[in-house]
Amino acid sequence: MRTVNRSAPSGEPSAVSSAPVGSADPAAVSGAPASGVPDEPAAPAGAELALDGVRLGHHGGVAVPGPVGLRIAPGELLTVVGPSGCGKTTLLRTLAGLLPPLEGRVTQDGRPVRRPGADRAVVFQHDALLPWRMVRANVELPLAIRRVPRAERRRTAQEWLERVGLGDHAHKLPHRLSGGQRQRVQLARALAGRPRAVLMDEPFGALDAHTRAGMQDLLVEILRGTGATVVFVTHDVDEALHLGDRIVLFASGEVLDVPHPRSRDARDAPATAALRRRVLDSL
Repeated sequence: MRTVNRSAPSGEPSAVSSAPVGSADPAAVSGAPASGVPDEPAAPAGAELALDGVRLGHHGGVAVPGPVGLRIAPGELLTVVGPSGCGKTTLLRTLAGLLPPLEGRVTQDGRPVRRPGADRAVVFQHDALLPWRMVRANVELPLAIRRVPRAERRRTAQEWLERVGLGDHAHKLPHRLSGGQRQRVQLARALAGRPRAVLMDEPFGALDAHTRAGMQDLLVEILRGTGATVVFVTHDVDEALHLGDRIVLFASGEVLDVPHPRSRDARDAPATAALRRRVLDSL
């Protein structure tokens, strides 16, 4: 990958969206009106993630061509596309602190990322739910690890299950759910801990087209007001164009503004069609 130079201007969530999907709104977090009864604390601000002169890869293995330079603004939803094997998952693992860079510096809000952190959640293509734990217990897991009191974590987990439409499935085991439902549980688990960044590795790749579209809409709906910064890897060009504020063409290193983020009506707009052709030509 060539060095990525384009990024949102310093201090702005995105060069192309005045209201990124993760923009914090306390009323949106709880669903209660802003002037209503007191509700949960305001959402944390999204994290700024940056890579400076980074070479990606595994020690002793083949490195991803680089170096990589990229800044992801707080509250931005950045989509990443590229051919299989180009290093997209390696990028996510490095941002998560699961894989150290071979060279260069990875930071969150200017501080080095050296290990996984509770404020960076990862959502995988395969749901990675623990099969022996009930659905609610799976959602509680990151809260239990942080020693959140039992009553509080059960309340929080149930609230997130309600938000993803699975409130009645709390006491089921994962194998009793459909693929789309399991991805909803994984999404609830990732967001229950109020992360400042969510790193998503083709989370809807195994779903049929109808379920996938529904999950995209759900993702946009529940991220709104969380404040989270999102990096979303996908092979689906239309998914990248729909969800992203910007899109990274990982193989070439280009970073492009998305003209109409999260607007279904703009799918066939001239600017969207032109960007779709450009992305397809890069793959």
